[in-house]
Amino acid sequence: MRAALDGHAFATVIEPDGEFGHWMGFDARVLEAAGVGSGDRVTVELEPTSDWPEPTVPPDLQKALARSSREVQALWRAITPMARWEWVRWVNATRNPGTRKRRVEVSISKLDDGKRRPCCFNLASCTDPELSKSGKLAL
Repeated sequence: MRAALDGHAFATVIEPDGEFGHWMGFDARVLEAAGVGSGDRVTVELEPTSDWPEPTVPPDLQKALARSSREVQALWRAITPMARWEWVRWVNATRNPGTRKRRVEVSISKLDDGKRRPCCFNLASCTDPELSKSGKLAL
């Protein structure tokens, strides 16, 4: 999605909120570039696009991908940015370090088997665990 915050343009994705709705966050770089802060009234413009920005791949998944076979690395490059977002969301959707480690391992294994998507998890409930312990967006 193309977006503008008080005229400052940036690319973003709309994230699931865990309640079958969506939300959009603004990171510190966007807020700083737009010259706004917490509590300021702002104008937000959104324009849907068919292209997805690349996700920020977490270091543990990035390291596992770098150590993986050429076939896994080629598949990672071949899948769409939307599919890469799904892998990243799936890995990020847990706070438990053991579960996260296992999800990174399973990601590489599934990619090695030619899977282009992580699994059949509920994308609508796949939120950042830092937002809420329940996996639901805390309002």
